Amino acid sequence: KIADHDQDMMLGVLDLGKVTVDDVMGPRSEIVGINIQEEMTKIIDQMQSAQHTMLPVFKQDIGRVVGVLHVRNALKFLINGELSKDALLRQTRKPYFVLEGTALQTQLFNFQNEKERIGMIVDEYGDIQGIVTIEDILEEIVGEFTTDLASASSDIHPQEDGSFVVDGGATIRSINRALTWDLPAD
Repeated sequence: KIADHDQDMMLGVLDLGKVTVDDVMGPRSEIVGINIQEEMTKIIDQMQSAQHTMLPVFKQDIGRVVGVLHVRNALKFLINGELSKDALLRQTRKPYFVLEGTALQTQLFNFQNEKERIGMIVDEYGDIQGIVTIEDILEEIVGEFTTDLASASSDIHPQEDGSFVVDGGATIRSINRALTWDLPAD
């Protein structure tokens, strides 16, 4: 008999062809990035408090993304007190775009092929819809990288009476996975 975790992981691999980047993306409204037109003090504060190691860099609005910054690449300038907008932009890699509706299986291959870890999801008009990382896809295969999914999810809050309060932005897929439910995803 295959262990439950191994079976879930195998099913996750088989589902990759059916699931698209839209199902696992962070929506546009939740993208954390650096507005290069902000004051340097605000940019530095944001880099120091960032929970992510890679941040989109944009002008005024996330729809005008100019690149992706690996925060550690800017650390040497920050430590030496030489961080400027120009230095920051020199450390920024060009953005990698992913067409919405791309199957996870295809995108995992594309990430590997292009040696990318993060992609901006765009619609047919080139408008940013969200963001996807290789970690998002891997979590779809192996599950969250923690043991207690319901307590690890900041979207799901168990109540004393056995019910749950769920953030309205949570995806049905993440709720089903965290609580081992089978709510219809459509």
